[in-house]
Amino acid sequence: MNDKTLSRQAGTDDVSAFLEKVASAPVIKPAGERGRLIFALDATASREPTWERACRIQGQMFAAASASGGLEIQLCYYRGYAEFDASPWLRQSDDLVKWMTAVHCLGGYTQIAKLLKHAIGETRIKKVDAVVFIGDCMEENAERLCELAGRLGILTVPVFVFQEGHDPVAEQTFRQIARLTRGAFCHFDANSAQELCDLLSAVAVYASGGRRALEDYGRRHGGIALQLTHQMDRG
Repeated sequence: MNDKTLSRQAGTDDVSAFLEKVASAPVIKPAGERGRLIFALDATASREPTWERACRIQGQMFAAASASGGLEIQLCYYRGYAEFDASPWLRQSDDLVKWMTAVHCLGGYTQIAKLLKHAIGETRIKKVDAVVFIGDCMEENAERLCELAGRLGILTVPVFVFQEGHDPVAEQTFRQIARLTRGAFCHFDANSAQELCDLLSAVAVYASGGRRALEDYGRRHGGIALQLTHQMDRG
């Protein structure tokens, strides 16, 4: 994939900044343990097409991480009226698919604060290496979300935020969450499913094996992952 294609589909500046942030985010876990990744999605009504897309591509995260120690993923989502749920920690793609296909998107307001508080609680039980959040809007108190993000930052849990669309209110807060946790922010759109897949795979590889694993993954797979290694070389 060349830079012109990337610029049309996801935005070169966003992707470059995202990859650079992934490269610099801390991963602190004992050798030999699987990476632990919270995979969180907005499951309100507007998110149904993206939920289905995530179902199709989530297996790439497990596959990408397998060579660098493996991955445990916990699916988290919110929908409807104050409904927030989290799966057990899953080690197989098929198990994650079963959870995801059992969920139907429902109208409602965002519950990002519940997600951030959940991530804090989980990492106090056992270290979480990264949080991925996919959403399009934010209907909560921004200061409260930033306070919770700051607590995750202290716990060295980076949040990688993928925003569909360009809601300016959401974007401002999403960027703050990423900054306060030393994670990253990136736009994507309905036509960039492959870019989303590649970026999710990059985060999964980093969560499972750190920077060295990403460098090796980039050499073997090229594309966006290779661009990440170039960002790391320049950093």
